[in-house]
Amino acid sequence: MKSLAELAAIRERMQNKVMLREGSGDIRVVVGMATCGIAAGARPVLNAFVEEVNKAGLGDKVTVTQTGCIGICQFEPVVEVFEAGKEKVTYVKMTPEKAKEVVEKHLKGGQVISDYVVKDI
Repeated sequence: MKSLAELAAIRERMQNKVMLREGSGDIRVVVGMATCGIAAGARPVLNAFVEEVNKAGLGDKVTVTQTGCIGICQFEPVVEVFEAGKEKVTYVKMTPEKAKEVVEKHLKGGQVISDYVVKDI
């Protein structure tokens, strides 16, 4: 960092991401960020959701947030999608690439990607 203006620019960029995470949209995406999730790669998954929701212009509709342990550590990284009036969808073994696909097909298109959904445990 070389100037106060550069610091302000960084703050502005990060503020947009934080506000996206704390939004009040109709759809809530929750990424499990307990130790097991982080060790399995949940941080890049969370970042991918934030970036892709922002790119898709869904910031007013989708809230991306994090939680602790979801309880199915063997399937980490785990992402839950909550939509009003619909059953919760639990995506497992997520990657940043899968997160991009979930944003495009599920959050934008309304189609659950059954290949990534947890089956009978």
